[in-house]
Amino acid sequence: MDRLYIVVPCYNEEAVLHETTKRLTDKLERMITAGLVTPDSRIMYVNDGSKDRTWEIIEELHKENKYVLGVKLSRNRGHQNALLAGLMTAKDMCDVTISMDADLQDDIEVLDEFMQKYKEGCDIVYGVRNNRNTDTGFKRSTAQAFYKILKFFGVDSVYNHADYRLMSKRALEGLAEFGEVNLFLRGIVPQIGYQTATVEYSRGERFAGESKYPLKKMISFAFDGITSFSIKPIRMITAVGLIIFVVSLVMLIYSLVVNALGSTETGWTSMIMSIWLLGGLQLLAIGIIGEYVGKAYMETKKRPKYIIETVLKD
Repeated sequence: MDRLYIVVPCYNEEAVLHETTKRLTDKLERMITAGLVTPDSRIMYVNDGSKDRTWEIIEELHKENKYVLGVKLSRNRGHQNALLAGLMTAKDMCDVTISMDADLQDDIEVLDEFMQKYKEGCDIVYGVRNNRNTDTGFKRSTAQAFYKILKFFGVDSVYNHADYRLMSKRALEGLAEFGEVNLFLRGIVPQIGYQTATVEYSRGERFAGESKYPLKKMISFAFDGITSFSIKPIRMITAVGLIIFVVSLVMLIYSLVVNALGSTETGWTSMIMSIWLLGGLQLLAIGIIGEYVGKAYMETKKRPKYIIETVLKD
């Protein structure tokens, strides 16, 4: 049997923590009884600088429930950094981890399947949604667009997979080798390699609280993923620049011919459209290149991705 740590990043989750702990404790005890994991398996909550009573509740649960451990970050660092902090803290305490969100949307009944895949030799097991029936039409379309955009730009990710995944100790050690500050774990984890598998599940409704990934944050998340793993946007700028250069040569030849024929009157509309088009493209190109320069700037600083303030252990 292997020691399992369930890593759960939390940001303002006071409304769900008691219910989440109740369900995960019940599931963990059933897995222990079935011989899938050891009795010293644990649930590790990571408090990502919550503004509500999340950490106070984690402390209370730690005192009341032998399965509950806690990690408190010194300040809010974002979901990806909080998740990484939990995984790296758990790495030296367990044999295998399963990461999930605290909102109870991930089906915990498939944890048995995760462990079975692991025992079959898989170091990474991805939880993949088999449908999006619980999403609104807008949420469904934007989520599908998110994965399609990532694929278009060449980012290696698993379709319909968020951060519900199993990682072995060996996979966690591989993850620790990645030192980039701009974290996009959905793109980093597939880079680790090793044998992988997927487990399909149906995602439920949130038990309480609000989604931590509204449209604005999803767009920002997708942009971070693209610019962290692909230089295709810069190559597209180069391609557009070449096309405009060829068009400008054609327009130059056209202007010379018109001038030679004595007809030098030019159109105001075409001139204005050209100015706006080129100006817009230049600003777009500068913005995209600036995003890459900014990311390189942050990477050279080598600032810590997170700072742990407190760890609640056994």
